[in-house]
Amino acid sequence: MTVLSFNLLPPWMMAISVGAHLLAGFTLGLLYFRGLWWNAQQLAAGGHLITTTALWFGRFAVLAGLLALTSSEGALPLLATALGVLIARPLVMRRVREAAL
Repeated sequence: MTVLSFNLLPPWMMAISVGAHLLAGFTLGLLYFRGLWWNAQQLAAGGHLITTTALWFGRFAVLAGLLALTSSEGALPLLATALGVLIARPLVMRRVREAAL
């Protein structure tokens, strides 16, 4: 049984909910991969290993926590959130690549 009965929503509300999950995943993906780039820069520049490791664990915990929370709503919201994260990755990588040149 799910915490939020996603399957009981009317179709129009289900579409809004899936869009919101996609947007939430996209936003989280932007923050996650941008933070990953920042951590890589800190490690390459000789930054503090403990700080960068703590931020990596924190970033991973937030991503895992959001996906776990979303999974309690069902498969479709979880897939929409994961798709949002995956859509954000190439966008961040393109900006990082442009900044590196």
